[in-house]
Amino acid sequence: MIRIAAASAHFGRDLEFDLRRIAKLIDDARRAGTGLLVLPDAALGGYLADLRHPDPDALPPALGPDDPLIKRVGELAAEMVVCVGYCEADGTRRYNSAACVSGDGVLGRHRKVHLPAGEIAAYAPGERFDAFDTPVGRVGMLIDYDKTFPESARSLALDGAQIVACLSAWPTSITNRAPRMAQDRQSRLFDLYDCARAAENQVILASSNQTGAMGGMRFLGQAKVVGPGGDILARTWSKAGLAVAEVDVAAEIATARRVLSHLDERRPGSYRGAS
Repeated sequence: MIRIAAASAHFGRDLEFDLRRIAKLIDDARRAGTGLLVLPDAALGGYLADLRHPDPDALPPALGPDDPLIKRVGELAAEMVVCVGYCEADGTRRYNSAACVSGDGVLGRHRKVHLPAGEIAAYAPGERFDAFDTPVGRVGMLIDYDKTFPESARSLALDGAQIVACLSAWPTSITNRAPRMAQDRQSRLFDLYDCARAAENQVILASSNQTGAMGGMRFLGQAKVVGPGGDILARTWSKAGLAVAEVDVAAEIATARRVLSHLDERRPGSYRGAS
């Protein structure tokens, strides 16, 4: 059995503030007996302030893949496994990236593959989805818009991922904001995608998200842990905090796949665009 935590929290441009908040979330997760903590996208440096027309002079600070701040998150994690999002610098290119770390260093990395229209002006797209081994099991990562595409999580599941970590800075609807967050179209889709990706691949999914506001963006929160049947095991709703669930990962997946095993029963030759 392990405890998995997904965080809802606000992060901005002040990297020292962000690191203090990460340290507090790690401490809270440790007190809850957590083995895996999934922090939001852009936890180091904050997300874009405007998704339609991002200001090139107001982008998140770009960190190298081996930046001391990422190393520091690993040191804070110690025995815990922590997934954290940041803006990655690679030469002249920027990527919306995530690193999975522990006290032993970087365990896995992901660059966001699917970029909504506004992000294309700020980031280059990643190219692949890879799972990797960790002390809590085989993990794969997605970054917000990635989870809109079923192929993303499916690629990780086919690579053996037992746990899919979805790191998000997912806002309310930009074009048609509802008067109440619970009625917002993006709020509904955020939950729908989380449950669908877990159920269709019969994996555990830990979904984090930012809260609060950045420029004209208002973030949903709604962190959760979802079981392999698509059932929500723990959630924060729209509030900041941790969604913590105790899960026997192998047993839960084995039970979900006992009669119907979605990955084994695929028919790739019948699908358009399938490889």
